[in-house]
Amino acid sequence: MTIEVLGLLHTGFRVGPTDADVAKAHAFYGDLLGLQTDEKRPEIRGIPGFWSNVRPGDRSQQLHIMGAEGASPVARSDKQDPTRTHVAFAVADLDAARAELEQRQIEFWEYKSLVGTASDQIFFEDPFGNMIELQQG
Repeated sequence: MTIEVLGLLHTGFRVGPTDADVAKAHAFYGDLLGLQTDEKRPEIRGIPGFWSNVRPGDRSQQLHIMGAEGASPVARSDKQDPTRTHVAFAVADLDAARAELEQRQIEFWEYKSLVGTASDQIFFEDPFGNMIELQQG
């Protein structure tokens, strides 16, 4: 079986941990690329940052900027850290995706309600160490 991907949700980049680092990133992506800040980003405990919409007013494709240095406060290990650079996809069925990863014996880890009540996330790496996130579409 193949995991049914519905679309690209976001790409997550890590910047330095200070307010100045986050502000510098905000100015860069906002001023240079004109990306509009998503004011609906929930407070994520211990992770400063911002979300920007790729298209104005459209939250379906975003850039997530996360301030962190070393392991973030929500990391389970250096590898299992949602602030690592990653790409996130919406999938048709998160439970089916989990079952497919298990069947293929691909190591994954999950976060439940990290960024809201309906925000379960599955993370895993491709064969080259690039992190991928899946969320229910």
